[in-house]
Amino acid sequence: MMMMGKTWAEMGSSIAGLMFVLATLQQFFPHQLRTTLQEFLLAKLQQLSFVQKWSDRMVSFFSPHICITFPEFCGYQYNEAFTAIETYLSFKSSSKAKQLKASLVKDFKSLVLVVDENDIADEFNGFKLWWTLSVPKTQAVYNEEMSYYKLTFHRHQREIITKQYLNYVLEEAKEIQARNSQRKLYTNNPSGSWNGYKRRYMWSHIVFEHPATFQTLAMDPKKKEEIINDLIAFSKGKEYYAKIGKAWKRGYLLYGPPGTGKSTMIAAMANLLNYDVYDLELTTIRDNTELRRLLMETSRKSIIVLEDIDCSLDLTGRRKKMKEKMEDKETDPTKAGLTENEETSKVTLSGLLNFIDGIWSACGSERVIVFTTNHKEKLDPALIRRGRMDMHIEMSYCKFEAFKVLAKNYLDVESHNLFGKIKGLLEESNMVPADVAENLMSKSDIKDVESCLENLVQSLERDIKQKAKLKSEKNVFRPRHKFSYWVKFRNKIPTSSRMSTV
Repeated sequence: MMMMGKTWAEMGSSIAGLMFVLATLQQFFPHQLRTTLQEFLLAKLQQLSFVQKWSDRMVSFFSPHICITFPEFCGYQYNEAFTAIETYLSFKSSSKAKQLKASLVKDFKSLVLVVDENDIADEFNGFKLWWTLSVPKTQAVYNEEMSYYKLTFHRHQREIITKQYLNYVLEEAKEIQARNSQRKLYTNNPSGSWNGYKRRYMWSHIVFEHPATFQTLAMDPKKKEEIINDLIAFSKGKEYYAKIGKAWKRGYLLYGPPGTGKSTMIAAMANLLNYDVYDLELTTIRDNTELRRLLMETSRKSIIVLEDIDCSLDLTGRRKKMKEKMEDKETDPTKAGLTENEETSKVTLSGLLNFIDGIWSACGSERVIVFTTNHKEKLDPALIRRGRMDMHIEMSYCKFEAFKVLAKNYLDVESHNLFGKIKGLLEESNMVPADVAENLMSKSDIKDVESCLENLVQSLERDIKQKAKLKSEKNVFRPRHKFSYWVKFRNKIPTSSRMSTV
């Protein structure tokens, strides 16, 4: 008892001494100084390793919960788990959330409701879980603060959550995306408008609603069937590409005159495979690094399109041309006569090839790469060789088989007494499918098959006459008088060297 009384007396003395010190500090030290000293001491204590370990143990001892974080980005690549969680929570938890966001989607009869709150509760096998979305106050920059989902659950549920629940979330997200999938058409924003490396700022998109299919595509049926079989084999070829040691990608070169259906072919590919389309504009990209970032942010099951590749950038000759101009002027680029693209864009042929067929080509799977051009002969052979552009598809002038597809599409006819005449005219003319379709399109509400076909016959006859006229003008030989050649030759001779005529 005496010992206990002594202990209590010592404790009381210590508390009294502490109270005296605190009273003295409050009396002689201003409030701001006391606050600063407290913050300084706490900061120093937190830097000590044993203090951090002790605090972590205390938190884990008193808190029975475990947290798993799912960041929006993992290195260079977008974290697909983040998208899956976002999809799952938006559609599966909308019935439980207190705050919802409504939007009217095209072709939907009612409003679409999605979650519009950062904290969402979920339940799995009788267990309670909590999802929290953390969004930075300012737009994230690469390797700095970024958005992430945090999953919180009781530590006794670790096995069930990590082995069952997370797989359940991913599978549910896939099914939701499949049921509500809408193909998208993406285009790259100018690099100056990027805010960090976020996909939403690098690419803008709209819903892809092009109705073109291979059934409505004006092309020879045998060639069409060959392309369809190649696309389907590619989409099912994951194991085959892994077996032969190649990246799961396929390249298509579409070449031919304007109006032959190259863009329509791309739309038909997207609708057949159910892939998104990325329309890549090279002239807005500064250098190869930005090109790589853009291509790395394209999704799986996508078609990457570079239309008019011969006009997008002078990938082979621009460097030489720029060097020559700068050597002539040795001043600023504007005086050297360089265009805006030549001043800013440094995308090179090697940079483009490195992604199509180099090491970086293996960083994305199930991608179709399509080049289009009106002049195949202008392209660098290294750009279109086999293995990069695996299939070269010529989109040529309209022939009879392609015409029959257009007649079925526009006029709902499969045979007519003018078909024989049209077949002969198509063999002689160079009319593209777009011009044929324009003649078959009715100009009134009443579909007059006879007049539409007559208009096409007249247009074909005019085209043949024009073609023959141009050919005759090229073959005309125009002799020149011998005296005119002598005058030109004589004028080039200096006056002092001319011989006088007798």
